[in-house]
Amino acid sequence: MSEKEPADISQDEELYEHYCFQADKGQGLLRIDKWLLNKIVGTSRNKIQNAAKAGLILVNGKAVKPNYKIRPEDEVRIYLPTPPIEIEMVGEDIPIEVVYEDQDVILVNKKAGIVVHPGYNNYTGTLLNALIYHFEQQNPEKPAIPYLVHRIDKDTSGLLVVAKTEEAQAKLARQFFDHSIKRNYTALIWGDPDEDEGTITGHIGRSPRDRKVMFVFEDGSSGKHAVTHYRVLQRFGYVTLIDCQLETGRTHQIRAHFKHIKHPLFGDITYGGQSIVKGTTFTKYKQFVQNCFTMLPRQALHARSLGFVHPTTGKNIYFETALADDLQSVIDKWDHYAQYKPEEE
Repeated sequence: MSEKEPADISQDEELYEHYCFQADKGQGLLRIDKWLLNKIVGTSRNKIQNAAKAGLILVNGKAVKPNYKIRPEDEVRIYLPTPPIEIEMVGEDIPIEVVYEDQDVILVNKKAGIVVHPGYNNYTGTLLNALIYHFEQQNPEKPAIPYLVHRIDKDTSGLLVVAKTEEAQAKLARQFFDHSIKRNYTALIWGDPDEDEGTITGHIGRSPRDRKVMFVFEDGSSGKHAVTHYRVLQRFGYVTLIDCQLETGRTHQIRAHFKHIKHPLFGDITYGGQSIVKGTTFTKYKQFVQNCFTMLPRQALHARSLGFVHPTTGKNIYFETALADDLQSVIDKWDHYAQYKPEEE
């Protein structure tokens, strides 16, 4: 018996696929890397071995090495980073901001508006196309290959780490799997939360009404476990600046969670953030908000920091990046507005 998990993690920000198999009763002893190679279409023995070295192959709940001999009725789970891109990727001369790079990893500060990897209606102009070009310029004869381990939304700006080898990819994927990656986001949300800090917990899955939108199933009846911690940074009355720390990495996690607690991200069309929450009867206020939407035509979300253990050196490394200019400008505008509200209000 074999199966691929029905809601694989490749749908989430963390990019790896989860497979579950059970060995037959008459299974003879065979190395697990060879056994899995026959089970999973389109993978390689090297990829499977790297997954094992990173602790991403579990037999009966315990991590095993590549030379483990499969036994009858063993339950085998394997987490393979990054589903293969099924179209031929070509390099494109798209400017990218490199924050850090060595022979194993590259960190970029992604601009809003750029898709991380190809998908429906986005087959070119992606961050992957830009990285391929970047690596081709460094070494035309043998360019590095970008291996994704996570992603951020098209209209979210900020830090993203990409592996340059399969081994580095597997080791980084393990850290995402263990939730040991440190990720903080800065967001501007509608409303004024009662508490200065808090935690949002709620399963996230595809909305039963719209498959393009994520929905919080508070009773856990569907979706996947998701946890977002937040802390208020600054209050502006109508909107609030917050810091978010992700414990899990689900698709649209921050956006869906804050929609769920009735504090959608400012400017987030998909999750209700472009509805003016207060003051719609005041002309000057309404015009002020519309001007902010024009300045920031996207959700107010920035992946500000990223910390992880380097896959080769084993050292803890941590990076922060300044807020994107459009987001910072809107924050400054709200700060000024909060101090000098028009008399009409």
